[in-house]
Amino acid sequence: MADCIFCAIAKGEIPSTKVYEDQHVLAFRDINPMAPKHVVIIPKRHVSGLNEWEGLAAEEQLALLRACTVVAKEEGITESGYRVVSNCGPDAGQTVPHLHFHVLGGGKLSVNLA
Repeated sequence: MADCIFCAIAKGEIPSTKVYEDQHVLAFRDINPMAPKHVVIIPKRHVSGLNEWEGLAAEEQLALLRACTVVAKEEGITESGYRVVSNCGPDAGQTVPHLHFHVLGGGKLSVNLA
C-alpha cells in the first residue's frame, strides 16, 4: 500500500531500529514504548489487520508468530513474562492499518487492558 507507514518501514524508506528480520517479517522498536521492552512485529507484505489473517500464506503466519517468541527471547523477557497484542480496528486502538503485533515486557505490566 503506497501510503502505509509500516510498508515504508519494511522497504527501508523510513528508518527504524530493527530487532529481528527474516524474509517475511520485520521487528523494530516502537517509537512510543508502553513498556521497558516494546517491539512491533509486522509482515513485510501489506495486510490491513488480523481480520485478514487467512489471506496470509501459512509460512507468513508462522513467521509472525515465531518472530514474537524469538523477539521475546532476544529481549530477555521470556522468564519474567511478556505480552503479545494485536489491536484490530480503531475502537481497539489500531492506529496503523497494517497487521502488527506488539511484544511488551521488561517490567510489571498492568492487568487492566481496557
